[in-house]
Amino acid sequence: MSRDSFNTGWTVRPKGSIFTQLAGSTAEAVPVTLPHDAIITLERGAEHKAGQAYFPGGVFEYSKTFEVPEEWRTKRVSLEFGAVYRDAVVFVNNVAAGQRPYGYSSFLIDLNPYLRYGEPNVVRVEARSHEDSRWYTGGGIFRDTRLIVTELVHVAWRGVRITTPDVDAERAVVEVAVEVRNDGLSTETVDVEVEIVDGSGVVVARGSAPVTTRAGNAATARVRTYVGEPRLWNVDDPQLYAATVRLRSADAVVDDQQIKFGVRTLRLDPVHGLRINGETVKLRGACVHHDNGILGAAAIGRAEERKVELLKTAGFNAIRSSHNPLSESMLDACDRVGMLVIDETFDVWTDSKSSFDYSLAFQEWWERDVEAMVLKDINHPSVIFYSIGNEIPETGNPLGSEWGRRLAEKVRALDPLRFVTNGINGFVATIDDFVDEFRRVTAPGEQDGGVNDVMATHADLQNQIARSSVVTERTAESFAVLDVAGMNYADARYTPDRELFPNRIIVGSETFPPRIADNWALILDSPHVIGDFTWTGLDYLGEVGVGRAVYTDSTAGFAAPFPWIAAWCGDLDLTGYRRPASYYREIVFGLRAEPYIAVQRPENFHRTPKVTGGWAWSDSIGSWTWPVESGAPIRVEVYSGGGDEVELRLDGKTLARRTVGEGMPLVTVFETEYRPGELTAIAYRNGSETGRAALRSAVGETTLTASADRDRLVADDADLAFISIELRDTAGTLVTSEDRQVAVSVEGAGGLQALGSARPDNGERYDTGEHTTFDGRALAVVRPTGAGAITVTVTADGLEAVVLILTAEERSD
Repeated sequence: MSRDSFNTGWTVRPKGSIFTQLAGSTAEAVPVTLPHDAIITLERGAEHKAGQAYFPGGVFEYSKTFEVPEEWRTKRVSLEFGAVYRDAVVFVNNVAAGQRPYGYSSFLIDLNPYLRYGEPNVVRVEARSHEDSRWYTGGGIFRDTRLIVTELVHVAWRGVRITTPDVDAERAVVEVAVEVRNDGLSTETVDVEVEIVDGSGVVVARGSAPVTTRAGNAATARVRTYVGEPRLWNVDDPQLYAATVRLRSADAVVDDQQIKFGVRTLRLDPVHGLRINGETVKLRGACVHHDNGILGAAAIGRAEERKVELLKTAGFNAIRSSHNPLSESMLDACDRVGMLVIDETFDVWTDSKSSFDYSLAFQEWWERDVEAMVLKDINHPSVIFYSIGNEIPETGNPLGSEWGRRLAEKVRALDPLRFVTNGINGFVATIDDFVDEFRRVTAPGEQDGGVNDVMATHADLQNQIARSSVVTERTAESFAVLDVAGMNYADARYTPDRELFPNRIIVGSETFPPRIADNWALILDSPHVIGDFTWTGLDYLGEVGVGRAVYTDSTAGFAAPFPWIAAWCGDLDLTGYRRPASYYREIVFGLRAEPYIAVQRPENFHRTPKVTGGWAWSDSIGSWTWPVESGAPIRVEVYSGGGDEVELRLDGKTLARRTVGEGMPLVTVFETEYRPGELTAIAYRNGSETGRAALRSAVGETTLTASADRDRLVADDADLAFISIELRDTAGTLVTSEDRQVAVSVEGAGGLQALGSARPDNGERYDTGEHTTFDGRALAVVRPTGAGAITVTVTADGLEAVVLILTAEERSD
């Protein structure tokens, strides 16, 4: 029995019809390693949709030839897809073997009926992406694949479910339910053996149970074991156990699997909120889209892991998958790192949001897609909530609420131990009641982006609507089917709902970044509100410019013009660097003691910003190096949670001292003149210093630097090295004032997967090996192609080149 990666040896090309093939005009197939995004390398243009980052759609054909030995004739052979975006059709030896409309569900293809044993076989996958989403989706086989070969009696796919229904300090009950499938022609009896080891590899529990299956049927064996003095999984100490499940017939092991899991308890009530292992936890949450920035949608294992690590470092303890199920790789990372998860099913049900979206398939496929998500998640301790939707218009309609009830009950039937929520937007759910009101307050030309335009430009009015009696009445049934009421942009409901619905537990499932200080104060004061999920934790491709700073002399609206590529609303940018909003949030959460200095770009000093209250942050960075004349006016923001006053100094000389929070909580804004030197902010409480921060201007020669996040890699298809490229002066200060084009070449046992910057209005590609820095930074991503040394050379005109030596080694286990 084997369950091996099937990610290598593929080719991809645009799909042509059989008629174009006859004419000989079919595009050349290009070798690729999965996971792969077929769209990220296509040419962008202003004629394409802003939501898709001005990328075109397409139809893509993947193909792989593989050997099928004669001995597999008596085996069960299957191919697992982590997900294919979108409308996937799988062919084996030119015969259709299966399909999957939804682009985020894992699925299994039974290969046996189509195989030719003892000779090469060809698997071909078609994928389509075209005006089917509001954000950048990518396209193709963007998650992992695995070839599964087992005996005819085997553990079914997703057939191991581990639960811990009874836990205390003395012991934990660990119940392992194993679905055994018999695809043979006779009745068979096997022993199901379970062995549990802790994080150190020590066996802590064992158990077994016999199970008999009839030919062509399946049966579930439950093995109940007991782990003494269990080490509990939580975000600060994510302890994991591993259960090895073996099927034994006589003295032979006919199948085995190892599943990692955690022991933890969940409790929920409006008095204590969410309790994990008996302790109340407030969710410091981030909404995240599925793309990986300059890598596009490719869910390569290390990229998924790095994303979780960066969010954890920035102070988040929870993520909401927006608005589709997470990859298995990302869930594995959340388990290891200690990150709580709301895994979300859909962005649409029956009512479409894009021309050709999942609403066309929802009514036929929703149950299978819910099953795929829950069975993927069920052994992951990081997953604590399932979300059945996001901003679904049907939630304001009684018959639409019936769909929510069906979804919620389906989830509970599959997994009764986790909680169900739904990201409900009261404005979207009742939009027909308020169209005239928004037309009254919206200037001509401001509604080009539809609902999102309204949300961006009239955030406060939307919040007023969210707490209206109309929303209260029309969403009551949809909220009633949930364990936790997910509220998008409805913090105005937090306080009144405590009396209106005393049993209602709320999570701010999607919120505007600038409101975090006020929202967090409400959450800390409201036990029935369990957390906040900002839009968004990481910047993402598509929905371009939703978070950009808009001025009175520029065009407003939801989408920014071409060549914008990113939303520009993440706490972290496309390459993973923290933006000022991230440090502000860290201070609000009480996780950062020292102040933070952000400086607004001086070229915008005389422009008047539009106050939208939406996703925008000030156009600022943490730098005191600017390409302007000395004495130019400039605006400085200081974020401080440890004082009531802030003093600003330049080279030790006091420029001003001001009260904290006059315009925005925890923020002090200074208008001063730019002069190179050392800018220092000092926070005071009752006259005593509580902390300080400083920025230094870059001086002298600029040097090129490059560093890898790790220099030893695993020579497989899941690992990556992230190379941070920066321009710095000789003292190490980042040079943000003179961006340059850098080039990266890779030799040896690796290749350049991507090179790019965080620039949100970027007209450059990520696949050329050359790119211009943004605010002094760029990022290169290197992927191993085998075992051996990898030489990475980074160059820029006029600067000394940097050479890094990485090593890729075969996986030891």
